[in-house]
This record gives sequence, structure tokens and C-alpha cells, in this order.
Amino acid sequence: MSSLPPSSTAGAESNQVLVEANGSTRTLILNRPNKLNALSLAMIKKLLRLFTAYGKDDGVKLLIMKGKGRAFCAGGDAGKDSQTILNDGWKISADFFRNQYLLNYIIATCTKPQVSLLSGIVMGGGAGVSLHGRFRVATENTIFAMPETALGLFPDVGASYFLPRLPGFYGEYVALAGARLDGAEMLACGLATHFVHSNRLLLLEESLKMVDVSNTFAVCGVIDQFAEQPALKENSSLKRMELINRCFSKRTVEEIISALEQVASNLADGWLAATIQSLKKASPTSLKITLRSIREGRTQTVGECLRREYRMVCHVVRGDFSRDFFEGRRAILVDKDQSPKWMPPRLEQVHEKAVEQYFSKISDPEWEDLQLPIRHSYGRNIESKL
Repeated sequence: MSSLPPSSTAGAESNQVLVEANGSTRTLILNRPNKLNALSLAMIKKLLRLFTAYGKDDGVKLLIMKGKGRAFCAGGDAGKDSQTILNDGWKISADFFRNQYLLNYIIATCTKPQVSLLSGIVMGGGAGVSLHGRFRVATENTIFAMPETALGLFPDVGASYFLPRLPGFYGEYVALAGARLDGAEMLACGLATHFVHSNRLLLLEESLKMVDVSNTFAVCGVIDQFAEQPALKENSSLKRMELINRCFSKRTVEEIISALEQVASNLADGWLAATIQSLKKASPTSLKITLRSIREGRTQTVGECLRREYRMVCHVVRGDFSRDFFEGRRAILVDKDQSPKWMPPRLEQVHEKAVEQYFSKISDPEWEDLQLPIRHSYGRNIESKL
């Protein structure tokens, strides 16, 4: 792991992730409320050190993670990150993603139960630090999405592991369309393990600190006492699973859109129209590499998915085959004109050979694949739930 930045950054790091100790429980609080708790490199490095240390500490039995303010975590600090690449070169960004993916892996293979209290926004990197853990508690105000295809990137942080393990082809839909899910939908599809009303979260948290956390069943039993089974809204995408499976099981993005349009030609449906519009507004390159990533992830371990995603993201931030990553952030996060000019602009111009290159090693003598430690509990956490 790279050394710490200068002391001023170390000070910021200390404040951006707060730790509360209560017996054998450690509560980690993401503390950038004005940035919707978006993950900075300093936060990622601190979380990485904490999870690594807690994994070896017999005195720590339970980890609780939550966000301060109205969001759990809105993702990585993407707007700042793309500007950093332009100023300082792509390897700065590669370092950010390398540390982030290593953190995702450490969480996914941690032997200590983690309870993530998913109140408010959970997007991108926020999903990476929560969904790989054992317990994911959604609420009535939870908003989940992986919106990367609209930003010129692809769903990463291990999304190619946890999204393909959702029912049917729902993962393809969520990944390609950047669909927003509420707490009830997260529970119904398996992204969340529990649903607890937000006004009971504090009481749940206090109860968890008092329980005998020597086994996972005791932790689950406490959460069960607060959990509800919410009804899905009438317009929920999960009530369209037959249609989603029929369309999003197609081999290519072009065939998926064509199948959706064919249904829409005979059916006036707001969900259909919105889904087609989302796909047509997204980066064509991002859509194609995302579909392949999700399909490959169906049969891969979480470590294999993260290693592949690291190759992909290094190609993206280098701008080897497309600069949509920079254009998406300009249009959505910086200038906010909401009108990215994708290159290539059309799906048929993104050839299979170009897609293939995103999955290859980087041609740079200083670059190496993502190195992950050997973990004896490999894949236990999320594979048992999704």
C-alpha cells in the first residue's frame, strides 16, 4: 500500500471517517455530509487500514457502518478525480481505484459481520463499501443506483459480482439503465438483507451494541426484531420481471434496446419509455463494456471480478479507446449541461475489437494487475446472501 499523503491530508482523513468503540463493536461513520459522504482517497485508505486491523483483532466482533447526514454514500469523489487525471496523469486515478477495489475485497472477505445502515443515497462507491458486507439494512428513504453508464464509466466496485446474482436479468437492467431502486426494491431483489424504518435505526444500532456478537445469528436476530416487509410500489420495476428477463437477456445492447422498443410500440408504458431513454442517453462504449462485464461476472469470484474491473477502469482513465469518462464528468458533474458528446456516438460504431481491449492488460511497464491478499474466508459474505 502506498504511504500516507502529507500531514494535512492525514488530518482530513481522520475527520472524514469517525470511529466509535463500544465493547466489541466498532461503528464507522462516513463524515463528509456536505459531499454526501462521497469517498475521498483519504477515506478509502483509512477504511482499508481499519478493516484490515479489525479483521486481526479478536477484541472486535461486530462492525457497523453508516453515513452522517442525508446520505449513506453517494459514491467516489468522481468530479475531483477526473480533474486530477487531467492535471496529474492517469496513474493518480489508478491509485484511487486500486485502493478502493482492495477495500471492497477486504470487506467481502472479512470474517467479522458488518451491518451497513443504508439511510439515504447509496450509489457507486457507497455500494462497494456496504453490499459486500454481511448485513445491509435499507429504509424507506434509501435510494440505490449504479449510474456509471450515464457518466462514461461502468458499474465497478465489484458490481459485476453482486449485480449478476440478482434474480433473472435484473442485474443487467440495473447496470445498463442506471435504475434507481428504493429500499423495498433493494430488499425484494436481495441487495438489502433487511428493511427497517429510519426512525428505528438509532434504537437498532443501540441494541446491536448490547447483543452478544460472538455469532452472526445473534446479530441477525437483533435486526430481525426491527425489520419489516414493505410492499413494492405499483410502478416498481420488479413487477416487470417477465419483461426485463425477456429483453435484458439478449446477447447485445442493440438487441436489448430493439426488444424494448418492440414492446413499447404496442404498449404505452412510462417505465418502458424511461428505460429506453436512459439507455439511449448513456455512453455507447460504457453500455457495451458494462454488458460484457456483468455477463463475465456471473461465473467469477468477487476477486476475479475486481481484478477484471481494475483492468477496465485503467483503460477508461487512460482514455485508450474513448474519452467518454472525461466527457461524462464534464457534462454531468462539472458544467452540468447534461449533454455529453460521446465518442463514438452510436452503438454500432463501438466494435467488438474495441470492447475486447478494455479487458486486456495495460501496455505500460510500470502497470501491474490488481494484487489481492490470500483470504481464507474468500467470498463467504455476499455469496451466501445473493
